[in-house]
Amino acid sequence: MSKEYWKPGNMLYPVPAVMVSCGREGETPDIITVAWAGTICSDPAMVSISVRKERFSHSIIRDTGEFVINLVNKRLVRATDYCGVKSGRDVDKFKETRLTPQASRYVKAPGVEESPVNIECKVVEVKELGSHDMFIAKVMGVTIDNRYMDGRGKFNLNMSGLVSYSHGEYFELGKKLGSFGYSVKKPVKRQNDKNRTSRRKKA
Repeated sequence: MSKEYWKPGNMLYPVPAVMVSCGREGETPDIITVAWAGTICSDPAMVSISVRKERFSHSIIRDTGEFVINLVNKRLVRATDYCGVKSGRDVDKFKETRLTPQASRYVKAPGVEESPVNIECKVVEVKELGSHDMFIAKVMGVTIDNRYMDGRGKFNLNMSGLVSYSHGEYFELGKKLGSFGYSVKKPVKRQNDKNRTSRRKKA
């Protein structure tokens, strides 16, 4: 195996590609595409997003202290890319992408109706890190698309065609390789195996 050293850089891939919506009261809401978003605490539920200071959405989120993270699936990937390369200073991104602003329950910022999951957030801390500021936020509420609920009441999010971002490219969530904890679970014997064992004992 041959490897080489590179200078320090952001090579932690893949990451979720999400649309973050925000808005000031009385103004046109905006959407920014964020690849640096993540879960940072489960109780209380908290997330973080990192945004460049010069981005139009940065000042909106800083001033309002709230935003909505909208998960992205296959049908939203083109709109997601558009919202990442265009500025809200110049265009109405909801209008140009034909996305629908969705009223939120706990924050004034709208969500994206077409997204399978909308995560309403309130900022609790802003960390100035350099090129980006990290907005640490508490999750106030979550809205999900009922089309991914099954008859047993399970939310099958992985069936929605979620999208990830890796080194400048978008990818749809692929083949399932395992479930959490599968590496330490004991194999389950099939019923036929049990029947064969029982017959051998009787013989």
